[in-house]
Amino acid sequence: MNKINLENRVAIVTGGAQGFGLAITKRFIESGARVLIWDKDTEYLNKVDLKNTQKIEVDVSNYKSVENAFAESLTHENKIDILINNAGIAGPNFKTWDYPLEEWQKVIDIDLSGVFYCCKTIVPHFIKNNYGRIVNISSIAGKEGNPNAMPYSAAKAGVIALTKSLGKELAENNISVNCVTPAPAKTRIFDQITQEHIDYMLSKIPRNRFVLVEELASLVAWMSSEENSYTTGSTFDLSGGRATY
Repeated sequence: MNKINLENRVAIVTGGAQGFGLAITKRFIESGARVLIWDKDTEYLNKVDLKNTQKIEVDVSNYKSVENAFAESLTHENKIDILINNAGIAGPNFKTWDYPLEEWQKVIDIDLSGVFYCCKTIVPHFIKNNYGRIVNISSIAGKEGNPNAMPYSAAKAGVIALTKSLGKELAENNISVNCVTPAPAKTRIFDQITQEHIDYMLSKIPRNRFVLVEELASLVAWMSSEENSYTTGSTFDLSGGRATY
């Protein structure tokens, strides 16, 4: 494993107690960073026992909760350098016309509004310090649109557009804003969807396997480093060959 230099950097990782987020947290620690783990799931948050971390309960779909979590974060660290917007849910599988309104809203609130709330809260801190690295975890579904997963696909497409807009707004600062569009990984998010949908997603991947959480973490570590000093407002593909653009 190549070591990405994140020495003396401090990162916030939302959804950092499980799945992609936990893998990113571990890779950051191995690279020398300290990590503030933001997660709503207290059961998984309490299970995390890693050096150089602080655990903070937060609901990213609630703006006040995000503000409070950031204020608490600054009691542990005097600066934040990196923001990883990873928290998300898949939502259930329904046709668009049958999709329950409350489930649509829940997916949009967490997967899209949560990214906006975290950026709105933390970006002024990055501007003040003239340094920041933001990585938003989108999905290949945001590029291609998965059937029977319209809210998730729409939210992840929104994350791509948000990334491009914010990247342009911050381009004159030493702040990069990028996103990743990974293929699915075998994480708890699979518990929310049907086996039929899982089989559909696998059938679309030329590599014929799901991405490993460690593979995503490796890419995100570089995107979060000082070496990523030029690319901003961009989308990094990690779809195993599925993406067509």
